[in-house]
Amino acid sequence: MFILRDLLPPLQTHFSKTALGKERSALFVYTLLSVIVPFTSSMTSNLWRCLESLFGIEMKQKRFYTFI
Repeated sequence: MFILRDLLPPLQTHFSKTALGKERSALFVYTLLSVIVPFTSSMTSNLWRCLESLFGIEMKQKRFYTFI
């Protein structure tokens, strides 16, 4: 997991510096972590549930799918 600390910041720089961009940047990181953590399969519906269960991120399902 330490390699993520080095890989994620350069990827996050591609998001804008606005409030929405910063939110999406954080959501991007949590989505990648949801794929990596062996909590569930990587189907998008399960990723959304993982974000809510493991990371406590509350968002509407439609907003998540728009992001994806």
